[in-house]
Amino acid sequence: MKYISTRGQTDPVSFGQAVAIGLAPDGGLFLPESLPDITPRLPAWKNLSYAELCTEFLSLFATDIPEDVLERLVHRSYGTFTHPEIAPLRKLDERLYVLELFHGPTLAFKDFALQFLGNLYGWQCEQSGRKINVLGATSGDTGAAAIHGLLGKPNTAIFILYPEGRVSPLQERQMTCTGAANVHAIAIDGSFDDAQRELKDIFANKAFAEQHRLSAVNSINIARVLAQSVYYLYAWLRLPDSARANTEFVVPTGNFGNVFAGWLLSQMGVPIMGFKVATNRNDILHRLFTTAEYRSGEVHPSLAPSMDIQVASNFERFLYYALDENPTRVCSVMAQIKATGAYRFDLLNKTVFSSSSASDEEITGLIRKVHDRYRYTVDPHTACAFKELDPRRVSVVLATAHPAKFPAAIAAAIGTEPTAAVLEELKARPIVKHHLPANAEAIKTFIAQRAV
Repeated sequence: MKYISTRGQTDPVSFGQAVAIGLAPDGGLFLPESLPDITPRLPAWKNLSYAELCTEFLSLFATDIPEDVLERLVHRSYGTFTHPEIAPLRKLDERLYVLELFHGPTLAFKDFALQFLGNLYGWQCEQSGRKINVLGATSGDTGAAAIHGLLGKPNTAIFILYPEGRVSPLQERQMTCTGAANVHAIAIDGSFDDAQRELKDIFANKAFAEQHRLSAVNSINIARVLAQSVYYLYAWLRLPDSARANTEFVVPTGNFGNVFAGWLLSQMGVPIMGFKVATNRNDILHRLFTTAEYRSGEVHPSLAPSMDIQVASNFERFLYYALDENPTRVCSVMAQIKATGAYRFDLLNKTVFSSSSASDEEITGLIRKVHDRYRYTVDPHTACAFKELDPRRVSVVLATAHPAKFPAAIAAAIGTEPTAAVLEELKARPIVKHHLPANAEAIKTFIAQRAV
């Protein structure tokens, strides 16, 4: 299978090339040239373990990786998870399930893609004999998961940009207390959107990106999207037969990558009824699906910092399908968004989306409500998903992070702080970070001095 750019000005590449490049040279995002119909395979996939299902699914897309290698990489990636089911589906009542995605090494859903991507990068370096420098921007969880995926791997270095003071203290410690020589945590002035903008500018400098063998670890990397599609499929296959046709996945998301990964499955024939986008006060996606206008605004800090985003980078992938897979129209719309910060759809079709947004006050109330009703504790991002659930549907809420990563917010809601041993160990370690302005030239200088 080949991969094409949403902007149509890059020659098709293999899966391995798309992973290694990350962002397409024309500034677009890679997508499969065509999507397979997986419905005939679903009955045989129903009783597979998570790793088995992941291997079967990814083999349809990673056609340039030998099957035995892919199987080994997948099993190694999910061997680090602490729950035997990897992504357990927990039933709260007859019409409500929680898909727990926080049993990986950094206690967040990003581990599903980034453990695999880290092992894939390692294998690529081993095969090619080349070194690689991985660059990413994070609003919290991506950075920690990406770092852990590449921790101490030979011939690699990882540079993670994050907004100073705008991630939780424990999220910052997960990035800055590793002690690994190949990890470089960079705290920048401004918001996540500022970090992401500078990252894209750096990749746009093709000479610099090629000289330093840069690869993107953000959700712009197609391997991340495809790896995340698997847990939707795993959960859907484990629902009662009577529930599947009426299921809505409720997804806390700010960068659109997580919910897009699920929606992509529906384009492969999986009959999922709908997807609900749950946001915090930075509600660009909620406004998109209620007004048909995509318009960026000011970023406001919140209790759910991983969603403090006003530029949803994976939106371009959805736009490609919404505009009938026409790269010329995608280029035109993206140019308009870059110039004005906005785009209005004449008709927002090809969607099965609904949405909601929650203020900080509502997040606190939702954490308390879920705890009181179900004796279940959710983190602030997951809490957003419990607002205005559709009583006509079976809801599967994606629990995107362990509540122990946000102890202050949980304590304010229910009076007790959750803990996790892996996080407690970090508190005794020194923080090692580098403070830089949100400036591509300053960041490039830093990378050039430390690249492998």
